[in-house]
Amino acid sequence: MTAPVHRHRFDPRAAGHRLHAERLSPPHAVAGPNLVFLHEGLGSIGQWRHFPAELCARTGLPGLVYERWGHGQSAPLTGPRPDDYLEREARDSLPEVLAACGIVEPSILFGHSDGASIALLFAAAHPEQVHAVISEAAHVFIEEVCLDGIRQAIAAYEQGPVRDGLRRYHGAHTEILFRGWCDTWLRASRRDWNVETELSRIVCPTLVIQGVDDEYATRAQVDAIAAGVSGPAEILWLPACGHVPHHQAREAVLDAATCFIGGVCANMCP
Repeated sequence: MTAPVHRHRFDPRAAGHRLHAERLSPPHAVAGPNLVFLHEGLGSIGQWRHFPAELCARTGLPGLVYERWGHGQSAPLTGPRPDDYLEREARDSLPEVLAACGIVEPSILFGHSDGASIALLFAAAHPEQVHAVISEAAHVFIEEVCLDGIRQAIAAYEQGPVRDGLRRYHGAHTEILFRGWCDTWLRASRRDWNVETELSRIVCPTLVIQGVDDEYATRAQVDAIAAGVSGPAEILWLPACGHVPHHQAREAVLDAATCFIGGVCANMCP
């Protein structure tokens, strides 16, 4: 049986807010970059479940999982998000988070949904701080299917069970987090949001992961990312899989991510 990954939870202060984070230390660590996990728009450390620890164990690399402002056990939101909140997270907040957590060397980013968009934007804005990006279910522009998916999520939330499920992770701050997420994406002033022009500044290797049945996006997102980045890009297109491949196609994502990270680390060797 594989020894468990050691978890150390702490509360760094970054970008003006108290955040909640977890450092992951695999039992048989190898020299290499940190894996930094960036959660979805309604995500938290707990909603990743055991996926980050498993990927750290498979690769032997240390990891960092943290909850952005407003999520999980981090400080609650105090107002509406700006239209460019993803760009601000990537450009301004994430560098402070990494510094506050003692990560000064380039990392490998694994982002899901909003977190994947942030990972891509961070790699574009701070290329010197990134060895590679694993982008899972990212958005780089808005599609009608995304807005329809959010409207359906609102209906499910108002019926009760989805709201109750989110409360397990976000507690008393669930309502402001959920409304902030859906209201921002549905805001008329954000309808033309598009960051495709930023992609050409990404020079590191990128693994693009998406489910065929993603309820918030089409293959157009994947193709735009793969064609837009300047560095090498690989695509993992998963049949019978929705918006959360690391749970819905767990083994396939773990295998592909482990192989991709192994290649990145091998190319780092002198």
